[in-house]
Amino acid sequence: MHRTALIWDDDLARYRFVPSHPLNPRRLELTVALLRELGLLGGPDQPVLPPRTATDEELLLVHTPDFLDAVRRASRPGATREPGLARYGLGTGDVPIVESMHSMGRGIVGSTLAAAAAVMDGAVARAWSIAGGLHHAMPRLASGFCVYNDVAVAIRWIRRTHGARVLYVDYDAHHADGVQKLFYDDPNVLTVSFHESGRYLYPGTGFVHELGEGDGYGYSVNVPLEPYTGDGSLLAAFESIVPELAGAFRPDVVVLQTGCDAHAWDPLTHLQCTTGLFERLVGVVSAVADEHCGGRIVATGGGGYAIQTVVPRAWTLTWAALAGLDAGDTVPPGWLDAVAGEAASVPVSLRDPPGTVPDGPATAEAARENERTVRSLEKLVFQHLAR
Repeated sequence: MHRTALIWDDDLARYRFVPSHPLNPRRLELTVALLRELGLLGGPDQPVLPPRTATDEELLLVHTPDFLDAVRRASRPGATREPGLARYGLGTGDVPIVESMHSMGRGIVGSTLAAAAAVMDGAVARAWSIAGGLHHAMPRLASGFCVYNDVAVAIRWIRRTHGARVLYVDYDAHHADGVQKLFYDDPNVLTVSFHESGRYLYPGTGFVHELGEGDGYGYSVNVPLEPYTGDGSLLAAFESIVPELAGAFRPDVVVLQTGCDAHAWDPLTHLQCTTGLFERLVGVVSAVADEHCGGRIVATGGGGYAIQTVVPRAWTLTWAALAGLDAGDTVPPGWLDAVAGEAASVPVSLRDPPGTVPDGPATAEAARENERTVRSLEKLVFQHLAR
């Protein structure tokens, strides 16, 4: 068991655009409530640490001054009528303009920086910024529900402050395009993204040939997965790639994005996985961190849009796997009673039972295509990193 901190404060649930927006912070509140109900938080080994607010200087590690100015302008009352914001990705369906956008975003970035500092300073071995994982934001563009890229800011802070080599692993169903772009030429940051293929899903990137550039060539690894991939094929790809890459790269710390939108019930994606997969993926990453970097993991949240039925259960298993705890499998009746008015039917077990996602011809074909993708990556990447 590793001493593992959750970075949390109720103010982190302020990151919300409009009531109908898919990125609903209620998922965070429900997850934290479930963790508390199960007795998985608190005490010396699972502390809850407060976030902080990122400074402009820290945001500028990744974002441009004109972008910060645009977000500030978008945060003012009545900003929806202000010209020039659209070219920064502000005022779209994905990133609607809301008051306090700048302060909300700074809070998320500060949460992930607090996680990074706790791990890199040795206060804990692992920390989870559950509200973070906004991996789509670009240096001067808000994108895909993301205003500021907390993951990229934290990685750059780790690089600047500690000079550490960072292995970034992301299994959100959407490609980690913002993080990839920001470190595309950096051989000290190895980005590895498992996601539904851009042929079918936003943001339409993350193909095998996106390998990096200049000194960073070979340090950008993408595993585009087929719809109907399912648990078995995704886990097989993950186990084939992540440990071997880590062995070649020898990281000082792992940064992990733990989006759970690969689930079969997620309304935005098609990978058809179950909650049990996520604890197994974290188990693989934990073993890699134990072998190569003293167990150090800076984790974030990410996607997940089945607010009541999936995210709290998937992320409870994620937390338990990070901390080395036994979560059991029973969702407490008290928590179920509290959420009963929000969803018609919430499962009573943390892990989806067998048969939740039946196999079929599409699953078998996805597995064959994913296997071909893995073999292609082994030829393109592993030999390069071994040099």
